[in-house]
Amino acid sequence: MFNYLATEYTILFSYLNLFNYITFRTGAAILTSLFFSLIFGELIITKLSQIQPIGQPIREDGPENHIIKKSGTPTMGGVLILSSITISISLWADLSNKFIWICFFSSIIFGLIGFVDDYQKVKYRNHKGIKASTRIISQVFISLIIIYFTQQLLSENYKSSLSFPFFKDLILNLGIFYYIVGVIVIVGSANAVNLTDGLDGLAIVPVMIVALSFAFISYVSGNIIFSEYLQILYIQNSGELAVFCGAIVGAALGFLWFNAPPAKVFMGDTGSLAMGGALGSLAIIVKHEIVLAIIGGLFVLETLSVIIQVLSFKLTGKRIFRMAPLHHHFEKKGWAEPTIVIRFWIITIVLALIGLATLKIR
Repeated sequence: MFNYLATEYTILFSYLNLFNYITFRTGAAILTSLFFSLIFGELIITKLSQIQPIGQPIREDGPENHIIKKSGTPTMGGVLILSSITISISLWADLSNKFIWICFFSSIIFGLIGFVDDYQKVKYRNHKGIKASTRIISQVFISLIIIYFTQQLLSENYKSSLSFPFFKDLILNLGIFYYIVGVIVIVGSANAVNLTDGLDGLAIVPVMIVALSFAFISYVSGNIIFSEYLQILYIQNSGELAVFCGAIVGAALGFLWFNAPPAKVFMGDTGSLAMGGALGSLAIIVKHEIVLAIIGGLFVLETLSVIIQVLSFKLTGKRIFRMAPLHHHFEKKGWAEPTIVIRFWIITIVLALIGLATLKIR
């Protein structure tokens, strides 16, 4: 909205030109989604509690202290996150930018899939939700739609390309096979964030760090001067995605206010799938799919721990970890929950620095 005002009325009111700057609107998007979360968070959490008398069902095979400490905590906190993002981008993003709509569509649709999953868990009072096959098939279908429309907006020269960090000229044109890579990125990202969301504050801060990193990547990718200097692909109009990332950062900060230990609300699949899907979509638009795997390496580790655990048990009958995902393994080893959470945050910060360094080391 404010971008429209700047475009139409700057001649009459010169100070409106401030709204033309992506950096200013990104900062404003952060503050808007943050304050929306803080102002309306309690109200939304109260409403969620009223429709969830027993809160989120806790895994019976999970850590014993979760049954005692986390029982009764409402889920579907992703509603607060998505509401904050929606208000923020409505005010500050350039709504004529189709990349904004693709990322917004991704977050909302993946959030709806997660909402249905959360609703099933609450309604039937178990932690299983909808069938895994149904959830994956729907995610794959949505991802294909996202990839198709993204490719319609990208240059023919690199719409199906995969860039490798650390190498300025190592770019593979995958053709039709890029759809497979894109689906893996989006669906993998969504479910990786979902698997990581197991402790208070564990997933939301890494989401915020990854979003902040991609705000920078989107901005430089959409600036022809910066992209040429860094020798990365120039993606016209992608700079506006920094505003979308800013909205995620602010919403994540606001949600953390209520999700910090002891959590008043869990983001649930509504939030984790929405955020993961949005981050995956961002990565394929700015052509930094592998960099997403680096910066979001914590999500990758959590996912790999589950895959390794399942394969090991099926092949040998033995478990590698005391429990999967990885954060539960450390809980079983006696680590305190805040210790695990903060150390995993530190790991994400380090990985983000490494991922951003790849922009220059080429």
